[in-house]
Amino acid sequence: MNVAPAWTKSAAGLALLAVAALTASCSSGNAASRGPEAPDATTVATPQAPTVTISPAEGSAKVSPDKKVVVTSAGGALEEVTVDGGGHTVEGRFNADKTKWVSRTPLKPSTNYNVSAKAGTTAATSTFTTVKPERELQVADVTPNAKGETLGVGAPIIVTFNQPVTGKAAVERALEVEAEKPVTGAWRWINDTTVIYRTAKYWPAHQKVTFNARITGVKAGQGLYGVKDYSATLKIGAKVISKVNTKTHMMYVYKDNKRVQTMRISAGMATTREYTTTSGVHLTMERGNPVRMISPGRKKGDPGYYDVMINHAVRISNSGEYVHAKDNVWAQGVRNVSHGCINSRPDQAKWFYDNFQRGDVVEITGTNRELEWNNGWGYWQLPFSQWKKGSALHAES
Repeated sequence: MNVAPAWTKSAAGLALLAVAALTASCSSGNAASRGPEAPDATTVATPQAPTVTISPAEGSAKVSPDKKVVVTSAGGALEEVTVDGGGHTVEGRFNADKTKWVSRTPLKPSTNYNVSAKAGTTAATSTFTTVKPERELQVADVTPNAKGETLGVGAPIIVTFNQPVTGKAAVERALEVEAEKPVTGAWRWINDTTVIYRTAKYWPAHQKVTFNARITGVKAGQGLYGVKDYSATLKIGAKVISKVNTKTHMMYVYKDNKRVQTMRISAGMATTREYTTTSGVHLTMERGNPVRMISPGRKKGDPGYYDVMINHAVRISNSGEYVHAKDNVWAQGVRNVSHGCINSRPDQAKWFYDNFQRGDVVEITGTNRELEWNNGWGYWQLPFSQWKKGSALHAES
């Protein structure tokens, strides 16, 4: 049996211990010099939240209703913007990169508004109050616009306000006319409270026309703001045009281009200007049965004085002209003997009275007195090129 010497075993053991010690010494020294092992990593900075700015600023008071609400964002796109007040939401529009939002519609006076906006992790709010007007603008009347009324193709839209308007351009921009069969038209201011819409050509027959006055929040003058919108739907009926020739003493009524009535008439005797029937394009304005007619500028006992009750009278001017009934058939179709009106046989005058629409056209020819454009609804006496010069927007351009 071979036995390894004792010294040989001891040497081998010492050698193993030395290797172990050396290994332990190397590991310990490496850990102390390098620290714990860790994988490579990229440092990421925390992104900065967008900054949102709202105007009017929080707590603003007495804000003008025509002021724009503006919301801007720096460092990120706006995700949503809402502006509420007075029971309605204000409409607005973003720019291309959605870093800006601007309101499109005026604000209501005397109203509290809440604005909220969000961009990324940023949410912002603002509350403000609009000013109370010194004076309130409203639509007082729109004529012709009786309930259930059907209008003629020459009908104007006459809008009367409750306050004098000095900011006419701003108010006019808020007036909208939309027709099912559109035609060109324009507004004309005849004074500070009244503006009239007239088309360049007659309305196409048988359609609906919508009128809107979106005046809420519109500044109409110093301390004057619109406080209430107005809307109306107008019905345009048949195309009814009556042609009167005072020289032949005849009147022809056409409905949708078809003759529906032939009337022998008598017109103004033309002994004075006031007794001369006016030539031009008249519109039917109102009717009465009977109507009291009194000689203008004369008192009882004066030559030419009269005070009479006339049946089935349809007004066509403010200077006292009517189409009406008169039982003087001896003159009708023969000579002109009236004080300026167009009179016809009672049964035919009643037919005209029963069938007319306000805004129907009555074209009169044959006299040397022209109807003034502002005599009643004589608006068609002005060429459209002249008519639209009365627009505040035309004056602006």
